[in-house]
Amino acid sequence: MIGSFVYDALPVRVVFGRGTLSAAAAEVERLGAKRALVLTTAQQEAEGRRLGASLGGLFSGIYPGATMHTPADVTEAALSVMTESGADCVVSLGGGSTTGLGKALALRTGVKQLCIPTTYAGSEMTPILGETKDGLKTTVRTFDVLPETVIYDVDLTLTLPAALSATSGINAVAHAVEALYAQDRNPIVSLMAEEGIRTLAVALPAIIRDPQDAEARTRALYGAWLCGYCLGSVGMALHHKLCHVLGGSFNLPHAETHTIVLPHAVAYNAAATPEAMGAIRRALDVPDAANGLFDLICRLGVPQALADIGMPQEGIGHAADIAVEKPYWNPRPIERDAIHALLARAYAGEPPLSETVSKAA
Repeated sequence: MIGSFVYDALPVRVVFGRGTLSAAAAEVERLGAKRALVLTTAQQEAEGRRLGASLGGLFSGIYPGATMHTPADVTEAALSVMTESGADCVVSLGGGSTTGLGKALALRTGVKQLCIPTTYAGSEMTPILGETKDGLKTTVRTFDVLPETVIYDVDLTLTLPAALSATSGINAVAHAVEALYAQDRNPIVSLMAEEGIRTLAVALPAIIRDPQDAEARTRALYGAWLCGYCLGSVGMALHHKLCHVLGGSFNLPHAETHTIVLPHAVAYNAAATPEAMGAIRRALDVPDAANGLFDLICRLGVPQALADIGMPQEGIGHAADIAVEKPYWNPRPIERDAIHALLARAYAGEPPLSETVSKAA
């Protein structure tokens, strides 16, 4: 039975396909902008300069210093470059780090954004910004940081390393998973969430087998778009809180952290969210949602343990303390000892507790 709900459509223009990067100049002009600052990480500076050249007279310069978790000092440095260049638009080329920097600049100045993602992170579809200062990551949710336009070009993902494709894709899956049991969930977003999980679960193993599989890349980018839209449309819960804590306090890599934590967060919430678990099981075609996700991650050949990506064992308790201080809404109450146990399993790379065990606990 469908009950009452509220659905807010995100006002984002999307250009999707192969070779769509060629539309960048036209999309900048469509925004009414005259001077565009290109943002990238240091690793993607060359691609950013090629994009800048294609913008012709619209190109005002490049800032290639985007860094994961959007540190406040990096944003201030980029703001100085933007001011000096006279830019009235930012073009963010890259993954979540670059998108986050563009959002931080938009929050401070109102500048318009064109996002061109090269990973499956999904943050380009959200009115959410996470920033790090003094070792703590905080988030804001406001349409002031929502990009006006997103260009999805499948060709840009063909060179994304297989392992990064996998973790970036599971990061996207996490958005859809939590949308299924969000406090403000609705049937429209839930449809997108289940389809996003299903699409990525098929595409990611194919990409691991053949990173040049254009059809798999197309499906993965489409799935990431759906999952990102879910993240932007409804609230998130325990999983995202834990990843923000781990990333901001221990500087762990974003996508890998999401990948490792996700099955454990799902197991934690399984007994409280039977409908969501059913959707995940259908999407993965498995008998158990949490372990189905864990098995998918194992098949992708990426890390399953926080210990393997730089998490100190002595930090588990500190992370649990931070997680319970200002918790996000969650379908199951946030209990410090249970969170500590969850993080300990994720640290060791152990399989998550099954739904059956969770229900009995």
